[in-house]
Amino acid sequence: MAIQVRILPAPQLSLRDPQDTELGRRILKHAIILLDELGLEGFTFKKLAAELGSAEASIYRYFSSKHQLLLYLVSWYWDWVHHLVNQAVAGKFTAKERLRAAIKSLTQPFIANPEVPYIDEKLLHQVVINEGSKAYHTKAVDQENNKGLFLGYKNLTEEIANLLLEIKPDFPYPKTFASSLFEMAHNHPYFAEHLPRLTDLPSGTNLSVRLEEMLWFWVAKLLEFEH
Repeated sequence: MAIQVRILPAPQLSLRDPQDTELGRRILKHAIILLDELGLEGFTFKKLAAELGSAEASIYRYFSSKHQLLLYLVSWYWDWVHHLVNQAVAGKFTAKERLRAAIKSLTQPFIANPEVPYIDEKLLHQVVINEGSKAYHTKAVDQENNKGLFLGYKNLTEEIANLLLEIKPDFPYPKTFASSLFEMAHNHPYFAEHLPRLTDLPSGTNLSVRLEEMLWFWVAKLLEFEH
């Protein structure tokens, strides 16, 4: 069944919302492909324009820079994961069940939404793993934060933090742990693939299952319940 939801990143993340036009949607689709193939350093609007068969100037009508484009895509991803978390916890009866469902969503954000064919969630997930931190590890982070450009990440962190507090209301570091879980869900698959001595997570098949088990182990230990 198609998941009928449209993600709307903050208006400040684009000069014109690319989801509103055919060209804009093609920009998003091919930007994800090229970012996965080339990385942010090798990615340029000139190369994207060549892929689109369009003028480079047409891309600048939507995004002022490749950094803004990356931030748009990463913000889209944060909001998508938040939607999956909300969907996963709905109908769960106990706090532990809700938290376990949320953790699972953090490890499987590549669930496809056929209603948005111009976003390849699986490929975008890989882009976020490899390039996502570059969206906010910048000199301009404070100015961008003041514009509200990281609200998607903050709202997702708060959602997970509240689920942690449902189980252990006196836990002193809910936001720290929530953001750490989200970062672990991206860093450790990257480590497993490229820097295996930095993680105990093995690469290969069943990576999401093993990642979920690892995150749940830390949740159970820090919140002091049997996992």
